[in-house]
Amino acid sequence: MSDAVKLPDGYEISADAGRIDVDRVHRWLSSDAYWALERSREKQERAVAGSLNFGVYDMVSGDQVAYARVITDRATFAWLCDVYVDRSVRGKNIGTALVGAVRDHLEPYGLRRILLATHDAHGVYEKLGFRALARPDQWMALVF
Repeated sequence: MSDAVKLPDGYEISADAGRIDVDRVHRWLSSDAYWALERSREKQERAVAGSLNFGVYDMVSGDQVAYARVITDRATFAWLCDVYVDRSVRGKNIGTALVGAVRDHLEPYGLRRILLATHDAHGVYEKLGFRALARPDQWMALVF
């Protein structure tokens, strides 16, 4: 795919779901992410269990500093969601590097498309090749 975005020194990305700090991710999302406010811990655990999960970790402390998950059939489609970067490390390109790593991780599957929804981070995703839907009138949603 396009050029990889480099993480700052001292950080690493992992797709090992066993490394996810579920407490931290739940706290981030349920209290500070407009799309997941008040999400229950049980619902977050189910989301993690049913998804590909990615974390960014401080290599000195081992602390998780960012998260993203992907829902996919690994053949035709993926939904990128719950992308979150801890406020203490924002502005360091960690989110862009994380989404780039997710994109590159998914590339071998030969997916037709990876979708996402964002209220305020269009520029971040555009740097990595995401574009607005060409035909949004062809998409529908069932909302509960």
